[in-house]
Amino acid sequence: MINRESGSLEQNSHEERNLLETPDSATDSTSEETADDTGQCMTRTMLKQLSLVLLTLQNALLILVMRYTRTRKGDMYFATSAVVLSEGLKVLTSLMILAAQEGTFIKLMCYLRDNIWRQPLDCLKVSVPAFIYTLQNNLLYIALSNLDAATFQVSYQLKILTTALFSVLMLKKKLSPQQWSALVILFVGVALVQFRPEDSKSSKTATTDQRPSMGLFAVILSCFMSGFAGVYFEKILKGTKQSLWLRNVQLGSMSVIIGLITMEIKDGPKIQERGFFFGYDYVVWIVIVFQSLGGLLVAVVVKYADNILKGFATSAAIVLSCIASI
Repeated sequence: MINRESGSLEQNSHEERNLLETPDSATDSTSEETADDTGQCMTRTMLKQLSLVLLTLQNALLILVMRYTRTRKGDMYFATSAVVLSEGLKVLTSLMILAAQEGTFIKLMCYLRDNIWRQPLDCLKVSVPAFIYTLQNNLLYIALSNLDAATFQVSYQLKILTTALFSVLMLKKKLSPQQWSALVILFVGVALVQFRPEDSKSSKTATTDQRPSMGLFAVILSCFMSGFAGVYFEKILKGTKQSLWLRNVQLGSMSVIIGLITMEIKDGPKIQERGFFFGYDYVVWIVIVFQSLGGLLVAVVVKYADNILKGFATSAAIVLSCIASI
């Protein structure tokens, strides 16, 4: 009798102890989950801010160096070959990052087989922005061959307006009246900069074969292509499970194929006569590296932010380009 009662008392005390300990353990697990979520949020925010800063610097340096290579004296390199090399470098960099994530070469090949070779329709979707980005990159070389760096940078910010329009149409985003007002002011500023008077110094330094009207047309067409392709790529990135670097491999590979076709159509006979690397020096290679880096940074910004924020962030490159080009 006594043993039975003592056993029941021990059981009751054990249950009370469990009841007292359970809230503490639940609190500890909840705090750990909250800490993990906070850490991931901070990492995501830092990555977004760092990518935006790097993209701004990359835009400013790329435009200045590309403008220099397209207007200096000497042998002129083929812009189509530079586009192919920049896309190929982007693919190679993305493959190296994927290889580091997978650990071994065999795992990387299996990963690429499962996500690329066995999903041809998914790759076909990526071919749309790949085709547009390749044409856009070629248009940038045409624009910078006919416009100065400051005018190009201001005019190229029209892509913010086109990106906003495509975001509203394709992603159903809503913009506030203040945002629409800022976009209208931007459009007016781009229009006014085209009518600025030319001083005698700039007219003397400009080359005779430059055609500002062609450069302006190339910029406007490139802005519409950038807006559509950027929003389309954002929709792909945020609507599928594939990783960012896999998407860069798909996008870059398709861009290389399209770039080779474009190069053959536009500069095929000249390249066969003079060579693929005709006119190349270390400055041209700097342009290629900067352009490839820009493609990777754009993908990171689109993944962790959005295209409109990317557009406003790269607008800061106008100030750097204008200061450096004075």
